[in-house]
Amino acid sequence: MGVVNKPLLEEAREIFTGLGYTVTDLGSELRAERKWRIVYVTTDDPSEVTEDVDLRCFVASEDRASRLRERLLDRGPDYDWAVVSVAEDGAYDVLHPQSSQALPS
Repeated sequence: MGVVNKPLLEEAREIFTGLGYTVTDLGSELRAERKWRIVYVTTDDPSEVTEDVDLRCFVASEDRASRLRERLLDRGPDYDWAVVSVAEDGAYDVLHPQSSQALPS
């Protein structure tokens, strides 16, 4: 695995802040708010997070993100989700459950 320059949760904070969200630190995850939307952002494993939210974003290193997306597809959680794949240089892609490919940032 390559070395990510910053912790993934910090990368996620910068990504969501850059997208215009107000970001609140909740310890092991972030709460990102914009307009009516609240997204809970985490680097935790899907089996370790609560399912009592509507929108969840999992942040993973580029080499792990596709496998994480597949695990979420197999698991079929009761919330809407996406995976943010973060490269070593900080670039990111968003992997949605409905698409077969990443969307460029």
